[in-house]
Amino acid sequence: MQASPLSKISLERREFLVKRDDLFDPFLSGNKYRKLHVLLNTPQNRYKKIISYGGTQSNAMLAIAAMCKQKKWKFVYYTKPVSSVQKEQTFGNFHQAKLLGMEHIELDTTLYKDYIASLDVIKEEDTYIIDQGGADESARQGLEVLAQEILAQDCGVTSLATPSGTGTTALFLALALPEYKVYTTPCIGDVAYLKEQMLSLANIPSNLIILEPTKKYHFAKLYPEFLAMYQKTKTAGVEFDLLYAPAMWLALLAQTEEKILYIHSGGVSGNESMLARYSQKFSR
Repeated sequence: MQASPLSKISLERREFLVKRDDLFDPFLSGNKYRKLHVLLNTPQNRYKKIISYGGTQSNAMLAIAAMCKQKKWKFVYYTKPVSSVQKEQTFGNFHQAKLLGMEHIELDTTLYKDYIASLDVIKEEDTYIIDQGGADESARQGLEVLAQEILAQDCGVTSLATPSGTGTTALFLALALPEYKVYTTPCIGDVAYLKEQMLSLANIPSNLIILEPTKKYHFAKLYPEFLAMYQKTKTAGVEFDLLYAPAMWLALLAQTEEKILYIHSGGVSGNESMLARYSQKFSR
């Protein structure tokens, strides 16, 4: 596949470049496309089943479902109990993943952690397990491909930015590009949690800069400033996701000054359900 293109946007009288990884595929795009690079290039007969787990708004869940449909692999996804309202929705990542063939299995909240921990023990030889959010050493190769694209495009900046869930993308990108500053901010948990997730994969390099959010944000909760930032960037010419990107943009605008290349992490397929939640909450 060809390298993703670059776009320019202006925000608060600053110009940013955007690496358009969101344009690869409606469902299999952004950092999830990069993290799944190894599996996408794995022969189809190597596996029969892929297992993963996490939340039902997960962009990784949808990307894995799209990949498994392409590869003709069975995809089993474990979650904690899901509300009847979400099960009946005909839009959003959860609905789309099921349309792509995902088998969804709910686990009782009290059993969830122990069952997930046992997956490696009970899996079959032709089964591959992807940790929540795609946090896996195998993701490194895909991020190294991204790093080579950035070097080849030579866009004249030495600072990059990408939001973090587990921090996998930011970590491996910083390791692959020691001559660049790589900014990130935690979107799930706090800085301490983010560092813990990163350290489970590799030592954190000095060129990886974690920007502390100005306030504590809870993942997938609705915030007026997130919606406002989403609308601002969309008006500027690029649509970003509503779960991760707003926190990153708020941090960049408040805590940096130089020209930055923002790595678009995809996930815009989930915006339909998020916008419906915002509309419902703020119309009351």
